[in-house]
Amino acid sequence: MGLLAEDEPPAFQVLNPNGASPFLLTADHAGRVIPRALGMLGVAAGDLRRHIAWDIGIAGVTERLAAALDATAILQTYSRLVIDCNRQPHVPSAFPELSEATPIPGNAGLTAADKAARQAAIFDPYHAEIARLIAVKAKKPIYVAMHSFTPVYHGLARPMEVALLYNRAPRLSHALAALLRAEEKFVLAENDPYRVTDETDYGVPVHAERGGLDYLEIEIRQDLIEDAAGQENWAAILARLLPRAAAALKEQGA
Repeated sequence: MGLLAEDEPPAFQVLNPNGASPFLLTADHAGRVIPRALGMLGVAAGDLRRHIAWDIGIAGVTERLAAALDATAILQTYSRLVIDCNRQPHVPSAFPELSEATPIPGNAGLTAADKAARQAAIFDPYHAEIARLIAVKAKKPIYVAMHSFTPVYHGLARPMEVALLYNRAPRLSHALAALLRAEEKFVLAENDPYRVTDETDYGVPVHAERGGLDYLEIEIRQDLIEDAAGQENWAAILARLLPRAAAALKEQGA
């Protein structure tokens, strides 16, 4: 018997599977569901509404952006506290025992079998579906990893409103960064407050970089997208600028 009961939601939701856009949107931390078998992981209900459990607001932005671009999107359902679908499963942060300053009792002392059950139920189906969505495209898609970040981390305010993260292939990020800066109304960062590495990320290194895809990893500050109006605003901004960034890349002969 697997971790998830038959009446529990699947590991992912695919939106607009036949979208004509070259963009493929992924939201690794869109959801905050906890499998019934795990209870609440020993975490208070209020903490499951915080950033430690999910990327606040990013599901709404991704849904609206997929519709605006006619793009396919895949949203992961379960909380990053169960298993972080943007981490290699062997790293400790994939099953955090402490998230920011909050203990996660349900992750203390997990056995290899415990971790394998979570990976089999959530991580593996989600990433298998991403791989399938890439494979069925007539042309290589442009991989867009959608994330959000908390405005304050360990007491320090983060002034940036949006950040673009990259590692081995920064071209598309640089193109979008130029467009955002040209508008002179966004506080933009690159590879800050996070950066992409093989140890701290999974989607970009595995699906995009190994697959030779152009990609972006976008982080939006959560206070800007915690309500529907903010989500609509940022989806509209990205729907306007992402195609221009991709066109600029094509003009450069990328």
